[in-house]
Amino acid sequence: MATPSFRPADAPYVAFKRAVSRRRFLAGTGVLLALPMLESMTPAFAAAPAPAAKPRRMLGICNNLGLVPDYFFPTGKGRDYKPSAYLELLQAHREDFSVFSGVSHPDVDGGHPADNCFLTAAPHPSSGGFRNTISLDQFMAERIGHLTRFPSMTLGVNCARGSRSLSWTAGGVMIPTEERASEVFRRMFMGGSEAEVKAQERRLQLGQSILDAVGGQAGELRRTMGATDRDRLDQYFTSVRELEQRMQMSREWERKPRPVAKTAAPRDPGTPKEYMDKVRLMYDMARLCFETDSSRAVTLMLDSVNTPALDIDHVHTTTDGYHSLSHHGKSAKKLEQLKQIDSMHMTLLAKLMTDLKSAKEDGQSLLDRTMILYGSNLGNASTHVTTNLPTLLMGGGFRHGQHHVFDTQNNYPLPNLYVSMLRRMGIEADKFASSTGTLRGLDMVG
Repeated sequence: MATPSFRPADAPYVAFKRAVSRRRFLAGTGVLLALPMLESMTPAFAAAPAPAAKPRRMLGICNNLGLVPDYFFPTGKGRDYKPSAYLELLQAHREDFSVFSGVSHPDVDGGHPADNCFLTAAPHPSSGGFRNTISLDQFMAERIGHLTRFPSMTLGVNCARGSRSLSWTAGGVMIPTEERASEVFRRMFMGGSEAEVKAQERRLQLGQSILDAVGGQAGELRRTMGATDRDRLDQYFTSVRELEQRMQMSREWERKPRPVAKTAAPRDPGTPKEYMDKVRLMYDMARLCFETDSSRAVTLMLDSVNTPALDIDHVHTTTDGYHSLSHHGKSAKKLEQLKQIDSMHMTLLAKLMTDLKSAKEDGQSLLDRTMILYGSNLGNASTHVTTNLPTLLMGGGFRHGQHHVFDTQNNYPLPNLYVSMLRRMGIEADKFASSTGTLRGLDMVG
């Protein structure tokens, strides 16, 4: 059969009911393919379930240098476990958190690069050609993100910008972290100027106009296609129309008044050395976000790898960078400094739990409606192993107070916990990444 004149010689031939050139087809769809991903388009294409009677929220935290295992994991199992040195600092909230041992992400290896997979569980992050998958928070945002002003928030402390984040889109694209608490505060409570709001509305209107134009051109193309191609195009543009609806919601949020701030805007710490102050401020921002229902999916990457010698508590300062300390070689001096750092992490977590307990929503503690996942991509930073990950789950409406013990040699899949968290959010999910079901032994309450 002769090659049609409109088709490049090296292009595959596709037979339509009536021949349509690739150039003509791209004229109908290329504008959409070139449309930039706007912040307001984050909820994307998934249909959302009806809102739950009780808002549920998630804060996912990864410290990419983990915790010294000997000081973290408790002894015993179930409700009768004996807390470790670190967990002693959380004992005021013993009935509000669960600790897990023997869990990890199947096939997630490679040491430090695994931090980008903490909420995705995508395998072999250090391999050539690796492409990440959707993160837990973005999976949530696609389904319930339209219910709040911000579908999700992606925060960071000392992050190597452009190389580390906990949040990844369905297409495996990194969502950069916001590291300035002042900017997070501004977006929640101040918004933009009138000119900025109008500019954003114009961007949204432009996006919708482009989608409308593409839809019209595609309608003409549809009449020239066979049944199979028509079905595929219909599916494609159904998702486009869903996106238009999300964009309309985003435009409505632009005109809704923001909540009134009850506290002053934070001052951003000036140097990476003020690591712990940055962590504390980001915990405060997450709490304010949940108190105002500005978003229900927040992530926080604590980039300890990228942290120099640090001020622990305005009294003690480390002698080495965080990463150097993690490779302690069993040095008593380095281990003591790591213990001080890790203990401060636990102290800040305890304060966050106290603050969320004190905040009420419809007469219920905000902690009861907020899941806090705290963990690491490394089971032991000194040896770079990615198994037996130190993992805590706090609040969120689960029956806590237990040490869930799994096989420390043949680990239980951590993504099973993510499925349980999705269910708690009111999202019907049977699988996430390499999960095999919900997490065994973790029950919901309320």
